[in-house]
Amino acid sequence: MIRFRFSLSWLMLPLLASLSFFALAEPLDGAAQALHLIGYIGADYPATVADGQVVDAGEYQEQLEFLDVLQGLIVALPVQAGRAELEQGVGELHQAIAERQPGEKVAGAARKLGARLAELYQVAQAPVLTPDPERGAPLYAQHCSVCHGDSGLGDGPAGIGLEPAPANLRDAARLDRLSLYDLYNTLGLGIEGTDMPAFADQLDERQRWDLATYIAGFSAAPAPGQAQTRFAMSELAGRTPAEIAAAGGDVAAFRAQRAHPVLEQRGPQQLIGYTRSTLEHSLQAYRDGDREQAYDLSVGAYLEGFELVEGALDNLDAVQRKTTERALMAYRQALQDGASVAQAAQALERAKAELDKSAALLADGAMDDSLSFFASLLILLREGLEAILVLAAILAFLRNTGQDQAVRSVHIGWGLALLAGVATWAVAAYLIDISGAQRELLEGATALFASVVLLWVGVWMHDRRHAAAWQDYIKSSLVGGGGRFGFAVLAFFSVYRELFEVILFYETLWLQAGPAGHGAVLAGAAAALVLLIGLAWVILRGSRKLPLATFFGVNAVLLCVLSVVFAGHGVAALQEAGVLGTRPVAFFEFDWLGIHADAWSLSAQGLALAGIALLYGRSLLGERRRAAAQA
Repeated sequence: MIRFRFSLSWLMLPLLASLSFFALAEPLDGAAQALHLIGYIGADYPATVADGQVVDAGEYQEQLEFLDVLQGLIVALPVQAGRAELEQGVGELHQAIAERQPGEKVAGAARKLGARLAELYQVAQAPVLTPDPERGAPLYAQHCSVCHGDSGLGDGPAGIGLEPAPANLRDAARLDRLSLYDLYNTLGLGIEGTDMPAFADQLDERQRWDLATYIAGFSAAPAPGQAQTRFAMSELAGRTPAEIAAAGGDVAAFRAQRAHPVLEQRGPQQLIGYTRSTLEHSLQAYRDGDREQAYDLSVGAYLEGFELVEGALDNLDAVQRKTTERALMAYRQALQDGASVAQAAQALERAKAELDKSAALLADGAMDDSLSFFASLLILLREGLEAILVLAAILAFLRNTGQDQAVRSVHIGWGLALLAGVATWAVAAYLIDISGAQRELLEGATALFASVVLLWVGVWMHDRRHAAAWQDYIKSSLVGGGGRFGFAVLAFFSVYRELFEVILFYETLWLQAGPAGHGAVLAGAAAALVLLIGLAWVILRGSRKLPLATFFGVNAVLLCVLSVVFAGHGVAALQEAGVLGTRPVAFFEFDWLGIHADAWSLSAQGLALAGIALLYGRSLLGERRRAAAQA
């Protein structure tokens, strides 16, 4: 797909084209084409000479012809004071190549010329959203592997016999002379005269950046760890590994980070500012008719910006957090519904107004001790209550019925969940940055899975609320591994989902409270832990006094209610990740019960309620048949 060797026909085409080509082209397109050409001059020339001698005459001649094309592109740019400087730079580059100067010197001059061109004509060389190579992998498989091969060696079946042959994307020396922007630019513009097509009409900007980072990964070793130098996204996109090496920088870390870019560490004001600016880019894309790109940017604006300050804002004003979130979702939905540009702009203005209010709340930074204490207490109490209710209910009835083996399975389940939670925190803190989309997807998927399991267990308890049915089940199933495994799975997902959210919230609270407030945060967590343990003890002790049928019935209702709660939370998380759209409706909200004023979320809870009614109805009909048969 990406071919770094330009054929003569690519060079001659612009020269033979009429001058109207330049008159009709957008200035930014001309600047991007010039940057595209400069990047490949810097990448291709070093292989054509050695010790002042030409080693590849055909390639060397093409370099000289490249410069004629480049000169025409520069002349066609809008007139401004700096354009003469660019023309002079092209002339100096031409002289250096004609004199067969060392490859690295010429490559450096080309990169310098490109940086000046981008500065003068304000060409953005960095992505609006942080690229994701995981998104780029299937794009590579779909569009590139047929020529470049699955592993990037240029050995794909469709590349056999092509001239020039598909590039070897694992040639580290070659990739080190290309920036991410060069790769992105080539994906959009293609290479005329070769079989490398332009993908601008098939892949939007974010997809091309995702694919560029995936390709960069072919020549990068895994990240050496957290101690590595951290590079800004602008550097990762606009500079080359060769430039970093020449400056004495950590080139291994640079290669690794441009192949797996991570979100930059930013404060609340920067994150909200990022959300505002990305939303403005989104509206501009919508005006230009690129609705898919506009929606993609609106999702990224939330996940890479506001979503990362929600925990801090929740600790100060949960109502304002929810109001801002709804405004952002309303703008996103306006784009998805195909609203007029004017309507989308109005929705964006409302979202920006709420963002300003949120920014004002977060402007003071640190929290006082009392707020830190109560925020910490409520986080753990709120998130832990659902898990405690599930575990306490399950453990209570297992102990009441003497099933010690099943009790041990439950303990193993929640114990593994604790280990998984600690591992998740360690991975997120020290190895990789979990993106907002990944976080919401994990929360949503876990919640929906837990909802299904809770519904199944709740109905299961209802079916065995009578002593005879319970004894039959003990004899047939519970003494085996299947029943114990089901309880262990339920315990794991119930605890892991809540623990995952607790870790995220406490990370935010710990930073927001500051060193002086850490004691209050720990005190609040300890108080919440005591309350949760006390609640579990009360449930376990009180349940021993209940008749078996009543006990099973109460637990069945409790678990079915939690199933409905988790269904609402799961859909809401998937909406925040951009997987599902939003459909606001006139309805009350109660976050603790997973009730959101949204048609999709309420529909999911309605399906859960319908499932409960259906399964309970089936159970009642079965009981009547058995009673009739016994009569």
